[in-house]
Amino acid sequence: MFLFDNPEEFLWRIPALLIAITFHEYAHARMAYAWGDPTAKLQGRLTLNPIAHLDPLGTLMLLVANFGWAKPVPINPVNFRNQRRGLFWVSLAGPAMNLLIGFTAIYLLLSFQGIGAPLHALFYNIVIFNVFLAVFNIVPLPPLDGSKILASLLPRHYLRYYYAIEPYGPFILIIMLVFGLLSVFLVPISFFIINSFSYLIGFLII
Repeated sequence: MFLFDNPEEFLWRIPALLIAITFHEYAHARMAYAWGDPTAKLQGRLTLNPIAHLDPLGTLMLLVANFGWAKPVPINPVNFRNQRRGLFWVSLAGPAMNLLIGFTAIYLLLSFQGIGAPLHALFYNIVIFNVFLAVFNIVPLPPLDGSKILASLLPRHYLRYYYAIEPYGPFILIIMLVFGLLSVFLVPISFFIINSFSYLIGFLII
């Protein structure tokens, strides 16, 4: 959706996007610090200030093309108390935070039916951005979080295969995006999660 297609809808995407990116990156930084790595904190990334996490070009691409990126949170797994476990939880923290925010936004949408069109639009976009960002980042291709989760779970004797394809991950990802291959599973999985959250919350608030 470009700016001139629907300016009002575009404006509601901005705060939703900032929330999704900021909390995603903050969760990575916070979990890394909890596991003993102060790298992100020392570089000013242990904050909820969106400016610290935004990549200007990546943010613009997210707004107008539904594909983009934030500044990666710097980590040093050597500092973790347990490198493999630390890498797993730090990598999982970002997508998990996005799912939690998406769940919360759906709860607010279903609990307060009369919140008005502006807030409804805001919460709707928060749901979409957070759930889609979570599912996208779980894809096990470098440099996405899913690749690091996979690396932390693989038996050590299989890691050489992961390291062999790691340099080509970004190119594979771009090709899949250009040809729409990611959408084949990204869209149905995301809406399955949204619908599942909605059914669960609907059951809880009856």
